[in-house]
Amino acid sequence: QVQLVESGGGLVQAGGSLRLSCAAERTSSTYAMAWFRQAPGKEREFVAVISTRGSVTYYADSVKGRSAISRDNAKNTMYLQMNSLKPEDTAVYYCTADSSYTTVRAGLGSYWGQGTQVTVFT
Repeated sequence: QVQLVESGGGLVQAGGSLRLSCAAERTSSTYAMAWFRQAPGKEREFVAVISTRGSVTYYADSVKGRSAISRDNAKNTMYLQMNSLKPEDTAVYYCTADSSYTTVRAGLGSYWGQGTQVTVFT
């Protein structure tokens, strides 16, 4: 079992930046990890994924060019730097982990955090 805890969400003006963090309670270096988000009344959607060593990343078109996913395995932490935020980025952001990159990318990861709220206002 891997417990994941997100942090870093908050209220930010459009055009601003946030860095989300996802801390694992124990070593996460063998897990691929990803960020998903869910806006009110909408289905959960993929944001970004990163491989176990961080060498492979992939982004949703909606955040590509504005966001950067990274990880620090020594700290058992994954990050999502989000820039040029838009109101449509408003959502609860969840991190997820799984031993399979494909599985976590598909939103079927074995482990999920409780989420952190991001609200972007104009």
